Amino acid sequence: MTVSSRPQGYLPYLTGGSYNPATSLAFFLGSIALQVGIARSFSKLSFGNSGRSYSSRNSKVSMFSSPEDVEYGYLEEVLSERSLSFARSMNERTLSLLGDPTLSPRYAPILEILESTFRIPHVSRHGTDSEGDEIVFNFWKDGSNPRGIYRRTTLASYRTASPHWVTVLDVDALGRSEGASWVWKGLTSLPKRRDAVCEEIGRDLPTRGLVKLSDGGADAVVLREFDFVTGRLLDNDDRFAFHVHLEAKTRASYKSRDVLLIGTEVGENAMTDSGYPRTVREWTRGTKLEDAPVVFEGEKTDISVFMYIDDQRFRGGGIYEFQYRSMTFYTKQYFARKIHENHLLPINNERRMATEKEPDFIKLDVPEDAQIGMYGDYIMLTLRTDWTINEKTYKTGSFLMVPYDELFQKSLSKDSGFTCNFQVLFEPNETTFYEGYSATANYIILSVIESVKSRLLFFQYDEISKKIVQIGGDATAAIRTTGFSALDPESSDLFWFTTSTYDEPTTLYLADASMWAATKNKDNELFPAPYVIEKLKGLPNMYDSTNVSVRQQFATSKDGTKVPYFLICPKGAKMDGNTPTLLYGYGGFEISMTPNYIANIGKSWIERGGAYVVANIRGGGEFGPAWHQAALKENRNKAFEDFVAVGEDLCQSGLCRPSTLACRGGSNGGLLTGMMLVSRPDLFGAIHCAVPLLDMRRFHTLLAGASWAAEYGSGEEDWEKFLHKYSPYHLIDENAKYPPIIFTTSTRDDRVHPAHARKMVKKLMDLGKGAWPIYYYENIEGGHGGAADAKQQAFMQVLSYDFLWDTLCEGRDEKVD
Repeated sequence: MTVSSRPQGYLPYLTGGSYNPATSLAFFLGSIALQVGIARSFSKLSFGNSGRSYSSRNSKVSMFSSPEDVEYGYLEEVLSERSLSFARSMNERTLSLLGDPTLSPRYAPILEILESTFRIPHVSRHGTDSEGDEIVFNFWKDGSNPRGIYRRTTLASYRTASPHWVTVLDVDALGRSEGASWVWKGLTSLPKRRDAVCEEIGRDLPTRGLVKLSDGGADAVVLREFDFVTGRLLDNDDRFAFHVHLEAKTRASYKSRDVLLIGTEVGENAMTDSGYPRTVREWTRGTKLEDAPVVFEGEKTDISVFMYIDDQRFRGGGIYEFQYRSMTFYTKQYFARKIHENHLLPINNERRMATEKEPDFIKLDVPEDAQIGMYGDYIMLTLRTDWTINEKTYKTGSFLMVPYDELFQKSLSKDSGFTCNFQVLFEPNETTFYEGYSATANYIILSVIESVKSRLLFFQYDEISKKIVQIGGDATAAIRTTGFSALDPESSDLFWFTTSTYDEPTTLYLADASMWAATKNKDNELFPAPYVIEKLKGLPNMYDSTNVSVRQQFATSKDGTKVPYFLICPKGAKMDGNTPTLLYGYGGFEISMTPNYIANIGKSWIERGGAYVVANIRGGGEFGPAWHQAALKENRNKAFEDFVAVGEDLCQSGLCRPSTLACRGGSNGGLLTGMMLVSRPDLFGAIHCAVPLLDMRRFHTLLAGASWAAEYGSGEEDWEKFLHKYSPYHLIDENAKYPPIIFTTSTRDDRVHPAHARKMVKKLMDLGKGAWPIYYYENIEGGHGGAADAKQQAFMQVLSYDFLWDTLCEGRDEKVD
């Protein structure tokens, strides 16, 4: 796996739905990553057929804090007829004014990209079959399978141009048979090393897995256990199956074949104020979930808690059991212990009862904002703030390693003078920062960013020095996004390696961390890097990029900070202000906007002669934790000022002018573009505000808000201090002249409440009395991404792209066609 420095769970609405398989591989987070997520608690929201109901902590009208909150508060009732009637009427109005996206010339090409069979089927290896063939699995969507199929093939077949796939689970067929709008949310397989059946029959493939399904695309899921041997889901009424039929923000992982560590909504106070698990139970197969003992619990005010097993026996380490409390989005406390393999068995198992009781958990003495992982008997630490220990200071963004036993003893002794042998694998400088890592059997691979360009570094344990040392790495950084994931970390140094740039299609390679001599292929051409041994798959050119220029430029923000941005535009674009330019930004949660293949944007925008710009503003992670922390809470204005600086720089360059400059952003980026509307309406000719966060007075009471306090502040405590300064919903000026804007959201989004967009639009419509060009579309399904399948994605993307393009073209000189 690749573990990123980014927090998990805040699934960002990124680059406008552009096709980006590289980042999906590169930043997949495992169990050791921060798993706090975005929680929900809201008023009377029921989903699908489950009868699942959520309640807001502040659901009464008396809790609204201003007249407009009372007036528009009904729009927070997600599925009320009055709210849905508003959404439907606005949808009809928008389509009547802008047209049906399915009739646009852009719709078919975008849908073709989204459903293309030429997309790269990224896979994960799960072992070998009875004939010794390595088996890989893939989840795949296309026009025939809009909700997707989980399938398998051999590695040998996968390396061919036309692999032979065997369907394991058909989500579309499952939904039809059960009358549900199932959306795939992932599968966690039972590790073979902890599967007694695998040991008994000598099987090297998983026998069981936990399938997560969402009815309509929300974050809340049901849990179903899958039998890999029979190739089917276990029966719904099978009392020996690990099924959870109630939709919830469930977290679960196998402790062993017959024991599940699970946090879900069962029992009183099982969830935090943020709507994620507050308790963890140890559930034994064949027993009732509600009877499973609670083995760990946090505070109601925590974001979430969980437990997991990290089995490092294959690297000479032990079996480590971790608990953690996520107190905020960026801080957590870790508790750890080393256990015997018998402790993995059910509580009443004779072998477990005959084994000496497992030791107590010990709180690890590490910074609460650090992230940890295991490699053999080493703990790996990534720091988000400076850490001084034993009179030595380790810099923010450093990647450290320390023997587990040493750190455990230090934590146990609580002796400030106890010395641990911390080893620094990576220390950032002014332009280079840690991004993520993956580990093969014998190597650790680090991804670092140099001025928003990517580079890999390789490390290995040295038997002589007894340290982990760097043995190689990319000589220079490149404008690209890389993804890397170990093929089989237990026995191989091979890894999957993807590259993606704005104008070059994503390519998947097979690579070997042990190879450092320059290798040539049969055509005597050098591979992209010495560790690359084979090109496996590559996307075709999905848009015409032959005449496209990609370059990095810098704008100067209000406080003098240099802000990088990527400009993708036709070569030789005239500097006459007439180029329709789309500026994208995010600027939050330490998410880095690195280059990736932009097929959809290329087809719908760049091919038509437009320019696309990605701003690397503060709040993101492009220059490490400090770049992110510079725009937290009361300093959020820094992100907005950076974005404005890029927009002004584009206009000053002559590429565009305000009437031909649009901006687009979603989720946290929706807050960004919402602020552009109310603070700099003069700078933009059109705006797309997607699945946005806009009401900063009540955001903490709506779905995800309770988990975002570390990013934005407290809606209750910080409103008068600073939050009122960047709450677009409260900054609407009835005397202003606003540019055309389209808001898009999803009824099924249980991450950012659709009421943010609903209330903003209703208030704009009322105050503007029809004078402002306001458009709104609410998709009934789709979750936080805004769409549940390719047709919905194409519909939403074309709706927004055509709106922006057509609006900007009206701002060009009359002499321009």
